[in-house]
Amino acid sequence: MNGKMVNEIEGKKKVLIASPVHQKPEILGAFLYSLEQLQQEDLTFAFHFIDDNKNPKSSRLLEKFQERNPSVLIEKSTYQDEYVRDGITHYWNEHLVWKVADFKNTIIQTAKTQDVDYLFLVDSDLLLYPQTITHLVQQKKEIISEIFWTRWQPTAIEQPQVWLYDEYIQYQKQRGEQLSDEQTRIRFNEFLNKLRVPGVYEVGGLGACTLLSGEALQKGVNFNQIPNLMFWGEDRHFCIRAAALGLALHVDTHYPAHHIYRDEDVAGIPEFFHKAYGNEKATLENVYIVKPKLTLSMIVKNEGNGYLREVLSKHLPIIDEAVIIDDGSTDHTVEICEELLKGIPLTIIRNEVSKFSNEIDLRKQQWEETIKTEPNWILNLDADELFEDRFIQEINGLLLQEKYDLYSFRLYDFWNATHYREDDHWRAHSMYRPFLLRYRKDFRYTWKETVQHCGRFPENIFQLPNQISHLRVKHYGWATPEIRAEKYKRYMTLDPQGQYGVKAQYESIMDVHPNLVKWEE
Repeated sequence: MNGKMVNEIEGKKKVLIASPVHQKPEILGAFLYSLEQLQQEDLTFAFHFIDDNKNPKSSRLLEKFQERNPSVLIEKSTYQDEYVRDGITHYWNEHLVWKVADFKNTIIQTAKTQDVDYLFLVDSDLLLYPQTITHLVQQKKEIISEIFWTRWQPTAIEQPQVWLYDEYIQYQKQRGEQLSDEQTRIRFNEFLNKLRVPGVYEVGGLGACTLLSGEALQKGVNFNQIPNLMFWGEDRHFCIRAAALGLALHVDTHYPAHHIYRDEDVAGIPEFFHKAYGNEKATLENVYIVKPKLTLSMIVKNEGNGYLREVLSKHLPIIDEAVIIDDGSTDHTVEICEELLKGIPLTIIRNEVSKFSNEIDLRKQQWEETIKTEPNWILNLDADELFEDRFIQEINGLLLQEKYDLYSFRLYDFWNATHYREDDHWRAHSMYRPFLLRYRKDFRYTWKETVQHCGRFPENIFQLPNQISHLRVKHYGWATPEIRAEKYKRYMTLDPQGQYGVKAQYESIMDVHPNLVKWEE
């Protein structure tokens, strides 16, 4: 007895939910969560994902979904190309378009092989109401999309992903009819206003959130390129082929999906979940993945016998990626980094000659290499800095909020394993220093151009919305007599007149009886 017959006996129709996936983890997690909330009623679901991700965390999310749900097929893509998106738009080219078309055709073949009643093709940057698929099935259409609205450019109005004619004409027009600009504007607004009213409407083109009936699949719909058609995008070719096969195209507007087209649209996830699921599921803590990507950025040099191993081990559970600048180490520092960080994406840049004598060049190098990885948040630590234990439990709250882009913390200079120093020259913990920054691509960063003490971040970051945190940082950079002697010698060599720092503080490094305070965790 095949699967089709079993479903008919049970009175349930089978829906294959499928998507090619090349997605950031914080968006993909919300998408997968919304799939888990879909109502089934008299339906049974199977899933087919084509994993085209470059970020291994996204691939792990698909695997987690597979572990949590029955009937999930994950097919790994062999492509190594890049798909670029930014705060303005998504950048497609011919190769990417027809790569995705091939993925969708592969999915159609899977649907035919499984003899499903419906195939639901959905992009991985959409969030769905739980009623979406059951409602679309109830409309009994051969091809029907659920609507979603997008600002294709940041300053543009929202437009739906459906159209009436050609590539993207969204107003009624007869063949050969000449319209003035005003007539075009009026008809355009009429079409958009109609789609704001809940209903089912026939259209000429659609995509990205589409239910295909088994009958439509058997008639031969696919995403192959039509050779004598120059229209852009695989969905145009799909829709024209469908119309030529006698299949009508419809859009439903009862349950508009939420489109996460830009990173800033992530902020709308809680509001959508509130509308879709109610108060009890309205917070990001209920999303499949609960935090944006946190990238550790660090400069190291000859840290093999220091605190590096403890620092990396302690922070590893909460970081998603790491960028390490090795500034001329001659010991096994790099090997320690590779050993402890092997489970996450890791970038190590090795400077054969140290740049520390001109710190601004070193910090700029660290910054540029870090932002190349497209971080969401940057945790900038030195190899002898360790957050207190509460940081692990509370970091998610800092990363998930949308109000602030920068957090500053108090740093305590430890003079041994258990005590920090506190006197006129050593009161670092009385001030708050930036360690955690949300990276904004559209912000113009500038640096304090000094040879020493230039800061670990660009100096103008405090122009961003910022907040102080009660969490504390333990700094072990002065914690042994040997370290203090080496640093005293270095500062007096690089800055003997205290031009970039405080000379009296340099001299106090070697105090025999400093005032120490016991640390309380």
